Amino acid sequence: MFFARLARPFFLRLSLLIAICAAAPTAALAQTKSKPATGTAGIYKGYVVTDAATGKILLEDGANTVTPPASMTKIMTFLIVSDAIKAGTIALDTPVRITNEDAKMGGTGVWLDPRETFTVEELLLATMIQSANDAAHALSRAAAGSREAFVERMNARAQALGMTRTRFTSPHGLPPSSRQLADSDLTTPADFAILCREAITTTDILRYSAIKTQMFGTSSRPADKQIRMDNHNKLLGRVAGVDGLKTGYTKAAGYCLSATAERNGRRLIVVIMGSFGVGGQIDTGRSRDLKTIELIERGFSTLAAQSPAIPASPLAPPPPATPRTTSPVSAPSPVTESGPTRGNLTAPRRPDPSPITTPSDEKTAAPVDEPTVKFVPIAPPVPSKSKSR
Repeated sequence: MFFARLARPFFLRLSLLIAICAAAPTAALAQTKSKPATGTAGIYKGYVVTDAATGKILLEDGANTVTPPASMTKIMTFLIVSDAIKAGTIALDTPVRITNEDAKMGGTGVWLDPRETFTVEELLLATMIQSANDAAHALSRAAAGSREAFVERMNARAQALGMTRTRFTSPHGLPPSSRQLADSDLTTPADFAILCREAITTTDILRYSAIKTQMFGTSSRPADKQIRMDNHNKLLGRVAGVDGLKTGYTKAAGYCLSATAERNGRRLIVVIMGSFGVGGQIDTGRSRDLKTIELIERGFSTLAAQSPAIPASPLAPPPPATPRTTSPVSAPSPVTESGPTRGNLTAPRRPDPSPITTPSDEKTAAPVDEPTVKFVPIAPPVPSKSKSR
C-alpha cells in the first residue's frame, strides 16, 4: 500500500530528474557540484564518481570525508579471499566448518550453525548477495587462519592500493564492541572508489554482485531450512547497466552504496556515503538510491563528452579529490572527518548527525530493511552483447 501511494509522485520526480540530466550541458558537468535528485532533500557525507577504465574522478563532493563504510567493507573481504584463491591457499570448493564465533556475528546473516560446513563459494555468495556477516567472518578464518590475520591483510592491501585514509577493523563492517565510531572501519568515498576499481579489474566480483536473488543452503540444508537471499542493491535490474557492487548501513554510517554500471563499453563507479533522509532521518536508503541514480546519469553524460578512455594500470589510484574543511578524528593519520553534505548544495553544512561518541546498535546495523523504494529504468536499454554473469 505504501508503494501504491508513492508510485505516481515518485515516478513523476524521476521523470523530471531525467529531463534535468538530459538538458544539462555535458561540458559543464565535470566542473560543477552535483544537484540534488529531484524531490529529495536528504543529506550525505560525501560521494565520488569515477571512470572505471582510468580511475579519473568525474564528479565529487566530500570525497575525502572519513566515515564508516558499514557492509561495503565486504568488498575488501571479497578481494582478500580472491587473493587467497589466486595464491592457491584455498579454492572455491574448499569446505569451511562453521564455528560458534561465526554463528554469533549478529545482524544480517544466513543463520550459520556450528554443525554446518559450506564451501568458500557458497559463503562468498552469501556475503555479496545477503550481506551475511556470519559468512564474511567464516571466510576471514578460511582465508587467513584468523579474523585478526585477515584484517591485517585488508589493511596491507588498502595501503598498497593507495587508500591512505582507510583503516579496516573487521571483515564485515559491523560496529565494534566498544561502540565507538573511532574504533570502526573508516574510509572515504575516494578511497573506496579505488577499492571498487581494483575488485572490478582483478576479480569476478560482478558475477556475484549482479545476482538479485538466490537460495542458500540448497546443497546441505533441508528445504525448510534454506534461505532466500535478496540483494539489497535495488538498482539492479531497474537502472540500465548496473551490475554491482554493495550497500551498507549502520546508525553511525548512514546509508552507503558502492555502485557500478556499464553502458556502450564505458563503466562508471559511484560511491556515496553517509546518506540520510530529510533532517537526518532514517529513510531506508531512499535518498541514497535517488542520489546514486542522478550521479550515474550525470557521470555517463560526462563520459560521453570526453574522448575514449585509455586504460591505466589496475593499481593506479585516481587523482586525489580536493580536500574539504576537516577536523581530526581518532584514527591513523592522515584520516580526517567532516560533517555531512546536504543534497542541496546551496544549503549551509551542519554538524554530523552521528558524532563520533554516538554508539551504533549491532542489531540495527543490519541492512535487512534497506531500501524499500522501487525504481524504474531511467535510461535506454544497454545494447545486447555477450557477457558473463
